[in-house]
Formats: sequence, C-alpha cells, structure tokens
Amino acid sequence: MLMIKNLTLKTLILTIFMCFTVLVSKAQLGYNYNQFDFGIGVGADQVYGDAQSITTTGTVHVSLNYNQTPFINYILEVQGGKLQGGNEYKDSSGRQFSNSFTAFLFRAQVQAGELIDYSESPFANAMKNFYLSSGVGYIVNHVTANRYSFLIPGYYTPGKNSSNEIFIPARIGYEFKFFNQYNIPNLKVDIAYQYNFVMGDDIDGYETGKSKDKFSQFTIGLKFAFGALTSYRKSIQF
Repeated sequence: MLMIKNLTLKTLILTIFMCFTVLVSKAQLGYNYNQFDFGIGVGADQVYGDAQSITTTGTVHVSLNYNQTPFINYILEVQGGKLQGGNEYKDSSGRQFSNSFTAFLFRAQVQAGELIDYSESPFANAMKNFYLSSGVGYIVNHVTANRYSFLIPGYYTPGKNSSNEIFIPARIGYEFKFFNQYNIPNLKVDIAYQYNFVMGDDIDGYETGKSKDKFSQFTIGLKFAFGALTSYRKSIQF
C-alpha cells in the first residue's frame, strides 16, 4: 500500500513538472532568438571623388552578426569588388579610374523595435525593423587610373595606385524577419543604403580638389540565424 502511494505521488509530481515545462515552453514562443547571424549580400556602389562622371559597380559582402537583442546588432563585415568612375574620352578633365578594393567594417546597429512599443499598433509593428547603423571601416585600394589627360595635352593628376584608408559608414535600412514554426526569426532579408565618408583622397587614385572622397552603397542581403538561443524581454513577433 505504501509503495502504491509513493508511486502515485511520484507520478503526480512528474505530471505537474511536465505540465509546468510545457507551459513555460509555450510562454517562450515568440520571445526566443539566435545570438548569431551569417550574412551574404551584394551592393551597387558609386564613388563621389575627383572623376567627373559617376559609374555604378557591383560588390559582394560577407558578414558575421552578434545579436545582443533581436534589435541591437554588432556586425563584422568584409566587402570586395570594384569602384569605378570617370570617362577619359568624354569628361572635360579626361580622368578615368578603376579600383579593385577590399574593405573591412565594424558596425553597431539599432532597430526601432528596441525603442518603441510595437505590440498594440500594426503601424509600429511594421516600423520596428527600420534601423540606423554606423561604425568604422578600413579599405584597401588597388587603383588603375590615367595620370595624363586624354583631352588636355600635358595635364597631369597626381595620386596613389595603392593605398589604405579609414572611412566612417552611415547606414539606414530595413530588416525583414522570417519566422520558423517555433516563432524564431531564422531568416532575414536586409535592404539598406550606406554612405561612406573616407578620411583620405585615394579611393579614385586622384589627389586633387579640396574635398575628400566618398562612396555610396545600395545593398541587399540574406542573414541566416545560428548559435545558442536566448530570450528577449518581449515578444519579437506580433
């Protein structure tokens, strides 16, 4: 009789524990997220420097993201591709360049969902994935450029064919989050515009004029969530 009572008590305790575990698990649905993302993307870039005409070129991006929260992210990124500009036969200065570059960036990113209550408003819920981002970048330039103008005899523009420069990225974007069956955001589509303020004047290989070089990037990318799960203070999806 005593053995039956003990068995019944153990069964009751186990049942209560299992029910509690299920309730806690269900309560966490919509709150959990992965702490890391692996990202790949492409960009359309334009240089604003000493060449007169602007050319759009393509680049590729690879990133590793640490998610402090679903809406606060720290990004390490590597970019590679070409930057081009100018037309040596049509521009009045006769300048034209091509830069096969590699860039390394660290950015911090804050999405609106970290700052606003999006639980009661469809509009706020749609706005929660907008973000602002900035940090620091380092670009390695390998430039091919004509130093002597094709249109102005004897006109020479000095500059470096190889250089390294620091730049400051200013980025605005939107991250579309896609959720799996457990309401965890495991796939993200990132669309953004980034304007880069270069600390030097060698992106285009020409050292002339009063202003430093700048270049812009319109990017689209995919992020794949991985790593340990953790919980946010509020539901990520509404």
